[in-house]
Amino acid sequence: MHDQQIAEIDDWISRQGQEMSRPDAIRRLVEIGLTHSNPARYLSAKSAEKAKQLAAKTIDSLADPEAPTEEAANRKRRLLKGPEEFREVRVDHAKKT
Repeated sequence: MHDQQIAEIDDWISRQGQEMSRPDAIRRLVEIGLTHSNPARYLSAKSAEKAKQLAAKTIDSLADPEAPTEEAANRKRRLLKGPEEFREVRVDHAKKT
């Protein structure tokens, strides 16, 4: 763990008003996180399209102006689709059978 994270855990321990070891605090924080976590939500089609448009706009602003048009379009398409390894685990796309 980073020093900053350890300091935040130690601060959390001190605010609890009870004696607690760092491993017990980490265990408790994990329990709290798992108990209060929300399941992944599916984006509406409208939200997904807006997110895709924002991503495309950002990619356009960061694109190499010296790159050929075809190469830039290919790079953008690959970025928007995401890495091939992760495409099958994405929850926002229907599974192809």
